[in-house]
Amino acid sequence: MDCEEQSLTTPKAQTGIEGLDDVLSGGLSRGHVFLLEGEPGTGKTTVAMQFLLAGMQAGETTLYITLSETERELRESAHSHGWQFDESIAVFELAPPESLLSIEHQQSLLYSSDLELGETVAQIFSAVERTKPSRVVIDSLSEIRLLAQSSLRYRRQVLAMKHYFARYDATVLLLDDLTTDALDKTVHSVAHGVIRLQELTPSYGAERRRLKIIKYRGQKYRGGYHDFTIQVGGIKVFPRLVAAEHRNQFERRQLSSGIAELDALLGGGVERGSSTLVLGPAGTGKSLLALVFAMQAIARGERAALFVFDEELGLLHDRMQALGMDLRGLQDNGQIWIEQVDAAELSPGEFSHRVRRCVDEQRIETVIIDSLNGYQAAMPEENALVLHMHELLLYLNRRGASTFMTIAQQGLVGDMRAPVDITYLADTVILLRYFEALGEVRRAISIIKKRTGAHESTIREYRIGVGGLKIGAPLHGFQGVLRGVPHYYGDSQPLLEDEYP
Repeated sequence: MDCEEQSLTTPKAQTGIEGLDDVLSGGLSRGHVFLLEGEPGTGKTTVAMQFLLAGMQAGETTLYITLSETERELRESAHSHGWQFDESIAVFELAPPESLLSIEHQQSLLYSSDLELGETVAQIFSAVERTKPSRVVIDSLSEIRLLAQSSLRYRRQVLAMKHYFARYDATVLLLDDLTTDALDKTVHSVAHGVIRLQELTPSYGAERRRLKIIKYRGQKYRGGYHDFTIQVGGIKVFPRLVAAEHRNQFERRQLSSGIAELDALLGGGVERGSSTLVLGPAGTGKSLLALVFAMQAIARGERAALFVFDEELGLLHDRMQALGMDLRGLQDNGQIWIEQVDAAELSPGEFSHRVRRCVDEQRIETVIIDSLNGYQAAMPEENALVLHMHELLLYLNRRGASTFMTIAQQGLVGDMRAPVDITYLADTVILLRYFEALGEVRRAISIIKKRTGAHESTIREYRIGVGGLKIGAPLHGFQGVLRGVPHYYGDSQPLLEDEYP
């Protein structure tokens, strides 16, 4: 039997964490010992409590053996998440605080500095004998490692516990805070699976947490790092998006922008299930251009989503209201989903999860990401942005959603560069530019790339006013528009009339 077949037949103990169960392809294999490791503060105790709560809700007997925290601290922590961590979940405290005051127990205090390792393990076995649990958490292995004093003795004791728990067919979660020896991999070879939690601290913004499955013997799992957060209510894991796992049948057709001149530039419009990048300096109307397609989608009876990184929502509502777009009213009617994204607080994995939820659960067919400059701020490095966007765009394309992204270039005229080049990922690239003509600063639009069909190679002027977006005729008489200071060689002036505000 290969690994994939075995993973489908082996019963699993769900962790109670939906995203983590997805990463583990259903949960933890029953009757085995697993290692959950991570530095203090990464969320090990929270994962362990959710694991036991899931067992309690399934009618299983559970046991939490703690060598570091008190029972009161554990139950207070559970209460802070709103959990009923009641007496049905047995907690065995190896170092009860009241024993410190008892003279008759001075020689048997269960502290790592005073107690022999054999007595500690015997206490653990005794608690298991009394409870006979199907789910066990031991928190933490650091205390046992200190008692063992040698790698050989430590490994033997862990092996002894593994074989002992196998007699009860218990699923065991061993917690290791990596405070004694982070390089010690003794338990890795003994455990059936190893889950590592990590916490990253960026130079600015909230801490980022992620997890990785180091090992899962005989089972198929989702590899790589997966972002997660600790919120009121527990751990939320956002599995790494793998676009190849998603495919949807849909009719590919051209979607009109509702502006005849823009459709002419695009060779009829953009294709459903494709991605469009709107590129240009600040103030050229990138957000407005993307919203033009969203408004047309709503007019067709579809729903749209707008993820805003850079602009405050109140300002966006007021600005678009002046241009004839009632975003607030459309949002209240449920025709458009608008979400303000704080790049300093949101991880890339969580953002992908939110986009995916909108498309899957709310059947949204037009997605706008405004802008990638803000999205890049959530990335640890530029290469990660490209990889995340590749998977996200491929996923949206396969789901039949039309995606519009904006990115602000550095500078206003002349030679301009984007902070990251993802033009090769987009199916269509729309370039916006400022140029000077007849003593005025004007705007020009052109299509640089379109994978899905032919498009105009011309450059057209456009203006933004009360009526929204107006696009003029091709600027055939100008040369050097994209450089910002063009020369005019024509016989007649093809510019837009000034009466359009």
